[in-house]
Amino acid sequence: MTENANPIERRLANEQKALAFSLRSLLRRPPVVCAATDRVQTAVARMRTEGVGSIVVVDARGQPVGIFTERDLIAAVLDGALEAPIEQAMTRDPLALPAQTPAYEAALAMIEHQIRHVLVTDGAVLLGVVSERDLFSLQRLGLGELTMEIRLARDIDTLAALAARVRRLTRLLVEEGVAAEPLTLYVSLLNDRIAQRVIELIRKRYQWDRIGWCWLAFGSEGRLEQTFATDQDNGLLFQTDEDPAAVRARLLPFARAVNEALDACGYPLCKGNVMASNPALCLSLDEWRAKLTGWLANSDPKALLDAAICFDFRPLAGDMRLAQRLREWFLAQTRTRPNFLRLLAENALQARPPLARWRDFATDADGTINIKLYGVRPFVDCARILALAHGVPDTGTVARFRAAIAAGALPPADGEATIAAFLFIQQVRLRHQATLPTLTDDRANRIDPQRLDELQRRTLKEAFRLERDMQARLALDYQLR
Repeated sequence: MTENANPIERRLANEQKALAFSLRSLLRRPPVVCAATDRVQTAVARMRTEGVGSIVVVDARGQPVGIFTERDLIAAVLDGALEAPIEQAMTRDPLALPAQTPAYEAALAMIEHQIRHVLVTDGAVLLGVVSERDLFSLQRLGLGELTMEIRLARDIDTLAALAARVRRLTRLLVEEGVAAEPLTLYVSLLNDRIAQRVIELIRKRYQWDRIGWCWLAFGSEGRLEQTFATDQDNGLLFQTDEDPAAVRARLLPFARAVNEALDACGYPLCKGNVMASNPALCLSLDEWRAKLTGWLANSDPKALLDAAICFDFRPLAGDMRLAQRLREWFLAQTRTRPNFLRLLAENALQARPPLARWRDFATDADGTINIKLYGVRPFVDCARILALAHGVPDTGTVARFRAAIAAGALPPADGEATIAAFLFIQQVRLRHQATLPTLTDDRANRIDPQRLDELQRRTLKEAFRLERDMQARLALDYQLR
């Protein structure tokens, strides 16, 4: 591990490795349950007898409808509601995750939703409850502590220092062997928190009301797949009864200030100007619909390639419902436009896997491969097409493939092999980036396959073969050569 790592960074790296276990492996006992009509006092007595900090409230069919925790107990005591039915004091619709879910996803969900318990299920069967305590360090140190520091930051300089710390931690986690999926999700979550705090701080400088707005993340940030350093890809969505041009003129200084603050935090300005401060990407809901409609009807491959980054949009701050409305409208449009999907498929086949006929890899003149262009992008493109074709709202590449498997669009074995290939290529990319002193040039995505060991080269070659199979399936689906 890096010598300059402080004790907190070292401990966090070790904790993240531990969080790779499944939720099923963390269960130590069956869930403690009660009926919705039971009194609060009765449920509390049961919790004390069983020595647990929560009780799951179930309906007549045994299905969970709520959870009652120590936090709910405090509220019930203050309200004098100990004799009331527990359904009046419980937390409704508790978060439930499948038993095979990695523990890191539960940890991130707890932070995301500010909760301390997650139900663990196997299909419709409730298996148990995983608590913050089961994930030992979540709030005591590490991820929870870092997110709290970000939340409490009072200026951009502090956030810039925290962003640098996130990048150092990313290197440590790569060195410790944390897998690509949890690592990119972890990095993206922390980058989300920094961006959200930047937006909060900048928003206080501007006095405009009666404007509904939502900050959109595009590209790798929209897919929750950020690596060490990535430039900004964002936009602004708003809704108002006023003239959109007038509202845009009021929002653009805010957007520009946010983009500049993010740049100061180490997230470079986008060279292609895919940013909220670009008037073409600071649009009302109707204007966004018109823009997306234009892309849907555009047959120019380059225009579609440039637009694809926006198809992975995800709300980051503001009124999230605006982004949800835009997504629902967009998915309804794409499912009925086979010609648009066919054009996307043609674009997706442009970056072929770098496999050579007489040797392992087809490299550029300098002996390197652009792992992002020829390794990551084809999987991202294919997953996007599957999502748009089947109305899948997920934006992450792995989540999109898994949704396609669930929808019957991909055979389970082929789909899981495709996911494994994508994640291996991402891991190779991350390990390469961890060795570079800076990530400011094309070297960040260029690997020399001869520097990999024999097993890594063989696995990379197999991953590229699976990529080729995936593209062949796509070509067959859309009758492309």
